[in-house]
Amino acid sequence: MRKINHIGIPTDKEQSAEIYLEGIKCYITDFNESPNKIEWLRFEDGSDFPELIQKSAHIAYEVENLEEELKGKNLLVEPFDSNENLTIAFIEEEGAPIELMHFH
Repeated sequence: MRKINHIGIPTDKEQSAEIYLEGIKCYITDFNESPNKIEWLRFEDGSDFPELIQKSAHIAYEVENLEEELKGKNLLVEPFDSNENLTIAFIEEEGAPIELMHFH
């Protein structure tokens, strides 16, 4: 079962309190600090993240079993550990990027 966690919106405008993620060449904001759970993403030129994620808003869901959620899906970004408690992956559904978050 999926539970909505946040909405990610790409932007080309600098946001206050951005965090730089060197591995994906992207500045992000902390969606936990947003009353509407918005994560702003500002990608640098040369980012390896798929264009669909760089250009389209995404919905992020918490999932109980990431492996099961990925079966038969169009994978955009392979699962990776965001931190010691969180593994995420991106898929495409209905033409939109979807972030799947597994807390452990």
